[in-house]
Amino acid sequence: MAFKKLHPHLLEVLERFSNEKPLPVQKVGIPVIKSGAHVFCIAPKDSGKTTTLILTTLNKIKCEAHGNSPRAVVLVANKEKALEMYDAFLEYTKQTSVRVYVGYKDLHIDIQKSEIFEGIDILVTTPTNLHKLFLTNGVSTSQLKICSIDDGNFVVQQSEYMAMLAVTQSILKCQYVLYTEKLHPKLQRFEDYFMERARYVNV
Repeated sequence: MAFKKLHPHLLEVLERFSNEKPLPVQKVGIPVIKSGAHVFCIAPKDSGKTTTLILTTLNKIKCEAHGNSPRAVVLVANKEKALEMYDAFLEYTKQTSVRVYVGYKDLHIDIQKSEIFEGIDILVTTPTNLHKLFLTNGVSTSQLKICSIDDGNFVVQQSEYMAMLAVTQSILKCQYVLYTEKLHPKLQRFEDYFMERARYVNV
């Protein structure tokens, strides 16, 4: 049932991929994420968390471009993960107007700012790079609807953790979804900071 209530474009893509039966994490997680609650999504490696992230992100922005500011942010550990996530999103955004942009430390901040300024829908980056963009007025969060953190245990590193807390203080209203294999106590503290009344999906 989890897939049947997604945007028609996503259903077409899933059918093309012969991926019409949701995995356990998708069956349980997608309805909870679609409810708009903050979510800790805890599931083993290779259980379908990344696909869940992509589907719920695109569903949230209705699989279409709108405005100039990002409506979704996806946070990852490093440049390699960012590029992998970007490529994964492209598999689902072909034949749509959705603009996915990837930013990382090695790419000069002024280049990132100018390219983001042209208009994007989904920003894939790291917490520290997002914080740097914030500090230089390189990205607006006024239209942000959802922020997802992929394989979130990297955020326990002090630099990423502090960047995450700083970034979320600058965002007025947004749904947060954190995906992880195991929930580190440090990550659970996010419930005190910006994931109030979070729901837990544990598969």
